[in-house]
Amino acid sequence: MIALPSHPRVDSAIDEAVARVVSRAHLLGPGFGALGDAVARATQGGKRFRPALVSASFDAFGGDRERSPGLYSVAAAFELLHTAFVVHDDVIDHDTERRGVPNVAGEFRARAREREADAAGAALLGDAAAILAGDLLLHEALRLVALADVDPVARERLHALVDDAVYVSAAGELADVENSVVKAQASTADAFDAAFNKTAVYSFRAPLEAGAVLAGASSAAIEVIQTAGGQLGLAFQLVDDLIGAFGTAEQAGRASGGDLRESKRTPLVALARETASWSRVSDALAVAHTGPIAVRKAQAALERSGAPTRLRAVIGSTLEQVRTASLDPSLPPAAGELLRDIADGMERRIP
Repeated sequence: MIALPSHPRVDSAIDEAVARVVSRAHLLGPGFGALGDAVARATQGGKRFRPALVSASFDAFGGDRERSPGLYSVAAAFELLHTAFVVHDDVIDHDTERRGVPNVAGEFRARAREREADAAGAALLGDAAAILAGDLLLHEALRLVALADVDPVARERLHALVDDAVYVSAAGELADVENSVVKAQASTADAFDAAFNKTAVYSFRAPLEAGAVLAGASSAAIEVIQTAGGQLGLAFQLVDDLIGAFGTAEQAGRASGGDLRESKRTPLVALARETASWSRVSDALAVAHTGPIAVRKAQAALERSGAPTRLRAVIGSTLEQVRTASLDPSLPPAAGELLRDIADGMERRIP
């Protein structure tokens, strides 16, 4: 992914919002205070790419930082929104670690065990704490937008962006889980829709549009950035699917082939299901959870099916659409360049 610089005032806005959570939490007892501290740890260590997108878009559309103090709160809101989704996603996936250390659920499972809770009780407390932590982060994200120093028209548009991001992302997450557990296989179109909804809106389309709105971009330019942002978000998720199946441990942040071991029904798998090789791919995927040799066999079966090649072609076509949109005359040159830079960076991530 292209590296976008963080801004100290955005970082400060994030830190101030988190400090408020911690302060309020500690007033409500030691258990809730511990939750506030866990929320603070959950916000650390990320790339803060989404607030950087807001800031970069604002600059690309010619925004004046000195006249737009609300920029930093709005950018910070997208980081808290992202962290909320990550915390909730860990509960859905039954994960108790993030980046190699205990996440909110993991911390509170340990807290329960220290107090002699049994395994079921520890799991219950861990999940409850993580759900509540995500709720607090969602609340703080909305609060930042509600109180941002922006004009009323911009505030209404920003609220609509965040509202849409929350609803669409929740729909995508639910569809992804449902697709993974029901016997009937989702159609390829449904698999792609779930991939888009999970990530594209809150991670790319909404942050890019928020920056443009705050900079006073024209309606025509915002329409272009909406479409291009959605395409970037879809490409990002599809590249992540390839990384989850074929990426190195360094790329994936875990052992290679993690999505195959977990039997995730991604667009990659949906494309493989359309091929004559599906029975062999299906058999290989069914045992991928048994170890690294089985994962490599599943990877080989997928490659022979041609599905990864097709998915790479979809990603390439999607990024070319972004590059074409970047040349739209309604966009300032810097905004077009930003879209092309992100597309190029995304292309470099493809395994």
